[in-house]
Amino acid sequence: MSFQAYIDNIQAKTGNTPEDFVRLAEEKGFLKQGVPTVKATEIVNWLKANFDLGHGHANAIFAYFKGKRD
Repeated sequence: MSFQAYIDNIQAKTGNTPEDFVRLAEEKGFLKQGVPTVKATEIVNWLKANFDLGHGHANAIFAYFKGKRD
């Protein structure tokens, strides 16, 4: 599955765009000026628990946080 397919599936499931997740993570204090301030595990666990994402999909959002775009 391509990275874009992961992002598309996440948006279809949650209604949130990657930028929505950036905003939500910043509100939680997980990102500061777009840079992760906590370990990947904490962010991935938050995404899995609060948005019912699987591990791979949660990691795709974390990769987006780290700058992956394609």
